[in-house]
Amino acid sequence: MPQDSANDGLRRTLSLWQVVLYGLGVTIGAGIYVLVGLAADRSGMHAPLAFVAAAVLLSFTAASLAELGTRMPVSASEAAYVEAGFSRKWLTLCVGLIVVGTAMISAATVSVGAAGYVAVFIQAPAPVLITLVVMGMGLIASLTTVQSVTLAGLMTLVEIGGLLAILTAGSLQPDALLQALPKILPGFAMDAWTGILGASLLAVFAFIGFEHVVNIAEEIRTPKQVLPRAIFLTLGVTTLLYAAVVFVAIAAVPPAELALSGAPLALAYERLTGHALGTMSAIAVIATLNGIVVHMIMISRVLYGLSRSGDLPGGLARLDPRTQTPLRATLLAVGAILTLALIFPIEQLAQFTAQGTLVIFVILNAALIQIKRREVTPPGDIFLTPMWTPYAGLVANIFLLVTSIITRA
Repeated sequence: MPQDSANDGLRRTLSLWQVVLYGLGVTIGAGIYVLVGLAADRSGMHAPLAFVAAAVLLSFTAASLAELGTRMPVSASEAAYVEAGFSRKWLTLCVGLIVVGTAMISAATVSVGAAGYVAVFIQAPAPVLITLVVMGMGLIASLTTVQSVTLAGLMTLVEIGGLLAILTAGSLQPDALLQALPKILPGFAMDAWTGILGASLLAVFAFIGFEHVVNIAEEIRTPKQVLPRAIFLTLGVTTLLYAAVVFVAIAAVPPAELALSGAPLALAYERLTGHALGTMSAIAVIATLNGIVVHMIMISRVLYGLSRSGDLPGGLARLDPRTQTPLRATLLAVGAILTLALIFPIEQLAQFTAQGTLVIFVILNAALIQIKRREVTPPGDIFLTPMWTPYAGLVANIFLLVTSIITRA
């Protein structure tokens, strides 16, 4: 009896550059284009250090994910890691649902931000713009994996181009950069370090996305070689871009003024070049739209993986015969994102996203600790990280999570 092509499985078609562009696309977006002003408000001239500090704290989890991803290169990756670490079906399903829920909330956050940028060019009620944004990106996410990821990659190049344009404009004013450089160092002032910590918690949201690379592992050509490189390249490139762009922004615009702007990078670009706000706002639109697409792709793959393992209704694991992608799971993701975006304010969505992600990171590092403790001899063909790494990741994420809760209280 012929096998149903709609359920043959996902195809391994993605190369290293496509995976890195996907990772950069899901990471770079509304975070850096929106949070620069908030980070400047909390840490002033020390804002670049806040982004570096966040990256350092998250790097331990990146290493843990690189090992877990090469051990189990599958969709619904986080759920698979928890199952391997704890062998608790209920915990596996809970983690999978937290991953999906957090990504949906994050995509909804970006959708609201995207609608705000679109409003600069199209005059319409916010709910109408949000609906058009989400539905339009849903159509792109429903294409074949190569098509949707390639389109997302092209949008990623545009948004990175916007950041590079700011850096280029800043480089043409070296005197301002040299004057601002000594002010970055906080010295021993407690207030400065408190501000850096507060801004680092915001910066965590800007880095959310690098971990989603593992969820397309089943569609990578050689995941055991490509996946670790893609994770570290995504986090590394993102950190360099963030720190440099934030530095140029605060050198061009006083932090207090930057904090009051709804489009901080557009303001910095205008101050550096004299060009109208619309120039950078157009790039910001592409950046935010791209973030929605890549979130939709990731969510549908996690739902697909959970359905295929029997944790969710089997219909979500069915692949469309034309695109060979989980179309039903994609449609579910689009509906949930649209609902969240229309109901909740962007600030609340962002807080939920960051805290949900930190909870996931805590559990994943704990799962790797369990796996490594039980193992006498690890497999020889995977990326191995030292035993202390997941412990460091566990502590770092608990610290960030507890601090974020305390600072909100």
